[in-house]
Amino acid sequence: MSDYMQLPADLPIPVDDGAADHLTGMTMPSVVLEATDANAVDLGALGEGVTVLYIYPMTGTPGVELPAGWDEIPGARGCTPETCGFRDHFADLRNTGADRVFGLSTQDLATQRETAERLRLPYPLLADPEGTLGEALQLPAFEAGGQKRYARITLIISGDEIEHVFYPIFPPNAHAIEVLGYLSENC
Repeated sequence: MSDYMQLPADLPIPVDDGAADHLTGMTMPSVVLEATDANAVDLGALGEGVTVLYIYPMTGTPGVELPAGWDEIPGARGCTPETCGFRDHFADLRNTGADRVFGLSTQDLATQRETAERLRLPYPLLADPEGTLGEALQLPAFEAGGQKRYARITLIISGDEIEHVFYPIFPPNAHAIEVLGYLSENC
């Protein structure tokens, strides 16, 4: 069984394949997703201010093995440490200019709720099991465990426009600090 908080030392580093080059400057589409706080969030109607939307392949679930070959997929491993980083730096992100923080994956709402409760997240996770946002924005993705998974990517959204894109992201456990640095310099 994997320890989801520990990153293996030999993880393959993802490379920029250009799959996110088109996103900066795009208007967020009206995609309504269920959130772990029992709300529905329309990503095209977030309102004024800055939103941090970090998108990840999948968080590990205690007692459930990761898909075969997970650690060999560049950028796949590390969703739980990344999520904990956003949790641990949530107040700093808010104080530095983020009006909203959301995590998003193609996992179903029940799995997202379990993760949010287990990790005691102060912000909601969004469930996109149908890949609706990925289709609308042509987000980078890969197949693992028989399911489509988003590649790790973070969108900084100002109003309804994607202002900045982090892609690829490595290491995932330091990504919240990277986002915090961007907000400190740009908000």
